[in-house]
Amino acid sequence: MQSVLIAASLFLLLAACTVGCQERSDPENTVSANAKRQMIEPAQPLPASGRMEPGEPAAPFVLTERSGAAFDSASLRGKVWLGSVFFANCPGPCFRENQAIAEILGLISEPDFIAVSLTCDPENDTPDVLRRYADRFEADPTRWKFLTGSMEIIKAVANTTLLLPAEVGIHSERGVVFDREGRLRGSYHLLQPDRVSLLVKLIRDVLAEPAPDAAANPVDRLPDSGIAPTSGEPAR
Repeated sequence: MQSVLIAASLFLLLAACTVGCQERSDPENTVSANAKRQMIEPAQPLPASGRMEPGEPAAPFVLTERSGAAFDSASLRGKVWLGSVFFANCPGPCFRENQAIAEILGLISEPDFIAVSLTCDPENDTPDVLRRYADRFEADPTRWKFLTGSMEIIKAVANTTLLLPAEVGIHSERGVVFDREGRLRGSYHLLQPDRVSLLVKLIRDVLAEPAPDAAANPVDRLPDSGIAPTSGEPAR
């Protein structure tokens, strides 16, 4: 009789453990927890896929270039450009990201191709800091723009135009391609050589497309950077 009671107790204990483990590993419970977390934490933008069909032109914006001059994104019309986010004090990934951009600019020498890099640490990345940082890559100011400004505008451009997350010191290492009409065409990771090769091919394919009609109407502009431009050559 005692052995029967022991066996029954063991059976009940095993059954309780099995139910408890199922509850902890149940995918529905995991989804529910994720959903609750997303209600608290703001959703990050989903990055653009490798290649995309052109949509609407991105909203223009004004930020401050490393020269201290105002940079108006309307100046990019008629050019193909590569957008990215970084910050100067980044311990490693940003330098590799910008090395890849420097290599892409070396491979694609067409003057109609421009790189546009936004800092996500504008409090520290002043125009002077960005100028010294750009010098490490011997960045041609006519083909590679380093931009700062208010974090509010930088985050808006990163999230809604580049479709990249951007918080102070937090960013994606993707490069995002826009065509001559300012339309998003795709993105690839800048730290993966095979993805960079696909990025180069995408840029070249977009460069081969015809130039847009210059008479097209501009879209609504995002506010300016909030940083007063200083003296220097106007960004081109």
